[in-house]
Amino acid sequence: MKLAIGIDIGGTNTAIGVVDEKGEVLNKTSISTPSHGDVDQYIEEMASAINYLKKKVKNDNPEAEILGVGIGAPNGNYYNGTIEHAPNLSFKGVVPFVDLLKKKFPDYKAITLTNDANAAAIGEMVYGGAKGMKNFAMFTLGTGVGSGLIVNGDLVYGADGFAGECGHTTLIPGGRKCGCGGNGHLEAYCSAPGMKRTAFEILARDNAADSLLADKSFNELDSKAIFDAAEKGDKVALEVFEKTGHWLGISLADTVHHLSPEAIFLFGGPTAAGDYIFKPTIESMEKHLIPVFKGKVKVLKSELSLGNAAIVGASALVWKDIE
Repeated sequence: MKLAIGIDIGGTNTAIGVVDEKGEVLNKTSISTPSHGDVDQYIEEMASAINYLKKKVKNDNPEAEILGVGIGAPNGNYYNGTIEHAPNLSFKGVVPFVDLLKKKFPDYKAITLTNDANAAAIGEMVYGGAKGMKNFAMFTLGTGVGSGLIVNGDLVYGADGFAGECGHTTLIPGGRKCGCGGNGHLEAYCSAPGMKRTAFEILARDNAADSLLADKSFNELDSKAIFDAAEKGDKVALEVFEKTGHWLGISLADTVHHLSPEAIFLFGGPTAAGDYIFKPTIESMEKHLIPVFKGKVKVLKSELSLGNAAIVGASALVWKDIE
């Protein structure tokens, strides 16, 4: 049995799991993503967690072989194996993460790293709905908007390893402040926090005191609450989905014009809303496409499991690297 380790480095926790060739997570654990900034200590803790999982797997199946480690990390650079100036991690500057981990596991065939959205795209291709596809895009909707672009069966990294930041394309010039400091980016409108901002703008515009969302504080409101209100026919919630889909569809149309993909996959919490988000997104995309592309590109929900997608996607980097 051949296996891979998948690691998802988040702002608070780092998830680590053992994944088989079918994309099933056999065992997993987590460690804290440190705030102390000591990367060597973090690597020690990560190596201990990997060895713990390796021992567990070997006890269950002595023939099991772990081929390598795939890592999804903010500002992860595939070319250099580095995490570079990640804003939500305590490690400063450029961290040679892959080299540090290779010193702990020199016998592994592959230790590779990229950002989490790229990892999700590879995961979709290896384990999910994009099996057999050579050209597609993956958009991850969560606290931000990430994307991974697959062209001719390979992930697009660009000249410096950071290609595919569709979430930071300008949707509305001079628009909302984005978390990156820019203005009007897609992420400021179509992430889960972006949906929340849209809801409060509509509540204020319409003085909608009768909305099911009116009594929610800014910190309480999330995309799940917006979905629940939409299910009950709340006009504000329904308009949030309409606007979000409209904006997202514009960006997807741009992506189609750039890449001519077979499909675009959407992943993340907001996609659980189903037709509330998919219907207006597809309508907007089709409206903004030039005629040669109309009716050609599918917009599909990711087939990766939401709970384990980050680990599974990261582990897929190993199979792709060995291939």
